[in-house]
Amino acid sequence: MNQDTETQSTTGNALDAVRANPRPVAVWGAVAALLLLPELGAVLASVAEAVAILVSLIPGDPGAALVTDIQRAVGDIPTLLSRETIPNRGYYDGSQWQGTFAGLEPRDAWLLRAVLIYTYALLVFWWVVVGYRWFRSNYRVSDWTPFDDMLDRFRTHRWGHFGLLVVVLFLILVVFAPSLSTTTVDQNIVDPYSHEISYYDHEVESVEQTTVGTANRESQSTGEENIGPWTYDDYGRFHPFGTLPSGKDLFTFIAAGARVSLVIGLVAIGLAGLIAVSLALLSAYYQGLVDLAVVLSSDSIQGLPSLLILLLLSVLLSDTWIGGIYSGGFVLALIYGAISWPFLWRALRGPALQTAGEEWVDAARNFGQAPHTIMRKHILPYIAGYLLVYGSMSLGGAIISIAGLSFLGLGIDAPTPEWGRAVNAGQEYVASESWHISLIPGVLITLLVTGFNALGDGIRDAIDPQSDTDSGTESAATGGGA
Repeated sequence: MNQDTETQSTTGNALDAVRANPRPVAVWGAVAALLLLPELGAVLASVAEAVAILVSLIPGDPGAALVTDIQRAVGDIPTLLSRETIPNRGYYDGSQWQGTFAGLEPRDAWLLRAVLIYTYALLVFWWVVVGYRWFRSNYRVSDWTPFDDMLDRFRTHRWGHFGLLVVVLFLILVVFAPSLSTTTVDQNIVDPYSHEISYYDHEVESVEQTTVGTANRESQSTGEENIGPWTYDDYGRFHPFGTLPSGKDLFTFIAAGARVSLVIGLVAIGLAGLIAVSLALLSAYYQGLVDLAVVLSSDSIQGLPSLLILLLLSVLLSDTWIGGIYSGGFVLALIYGAISWPFLWRALRGPALQTAGEEWVDAARNFGQAPHTIMRKHILPYIAGYLLVYGSMSLGGAIISIAGLSFLGLGIDAPTPEWGRAVNAGQEYVASESWHISLIPGVLITLLVTGFNALGDGIRDAIDPQSDTDSGTESAATGGGA
């Protein structure tokens, strides 16, 4: 009761502070609206895509037609930093480039768009940080909170900064994947023979037409024939990362695959985190037989060969309706979350047991508070930080595990792009001129997993400055799950 009263008082004081000094929040909100306006179409398109994914989880897709209409309507909203506004696809007519932004070469037009997108995204990130600082200096009731000390410690954690930079760059790639790609997934990967392009034929010295599929077939990277990174193919198409053995653009494949990897990873870690937190709270509060039962269940699951379970269940469920959701990605996320929760639970069990033994928890019991209230209000806030740390580390493990399954041909179904499938496609060309097919996505997977682990290390050291580095490294490895 006292905590509820204090919360209401704090909220009221914060609202009073806004009423007394509305200028900072008005300025911040106005600038935020101006920053959002140029990308409003892209934001609404991302929301519509997320809704489409959620609707696809329902058997029969009852709202598929409505969602498709919404996506079409949203797609008509102009977006400033898009392929349509700054096009990089055009053709050379013998004297200059046609169809590209300001007549630039496709490489220069794509590079301009990529630089503008990353500059815009980092500007938005910086403005969010500014908003927190303004809130802290103008509206926050408390002059100091433990979160301030955590931020101060994180500011000096260089390894954590590296992880944050990698994760932010990856998230920008995920959010702006359609705009950053040199072409669309539908044109270059899903249905290339339904789309045509113009190109300059040097033999007849005229502009000709052909399908994207035909151009891809003539732009394959197979060792002997190769379209490497930062080069053009014979049809005037620029490929930042080169092409796949099928001739499809590797950068477009990786950009679209980043979204798939993140969605699957978040669903998997979200499910594992939900199970781990629930069981950690129950075992910490009730202890005794409840804790013993959870320990035995955790040990039993950890004793199973995780890779074998993933392979077995993914094959068994591949022909079911759930196996068709998100090209098989949803069932992989469910399987990974169901077998990886023991790693998160073991990381949360110790802090939960320690918190459950504190005096304020005993006082809450004596005052007759319900068990679920005690777990939610008095234990959960103290283990949330640990969940953030080990969840970020486990997210990298989930991404690399899904990529490993796709490498074995048991992950995401074709033609949906996924990084592991690109590594698999180029494995026989590693020692040839087409080394880029496997090396580039392989390096990106390694860099991304390292970035998530580094960010987790930084957050852990910021939360607990006395944490041991060696134990943290061991926890990171353990958090990787399968």
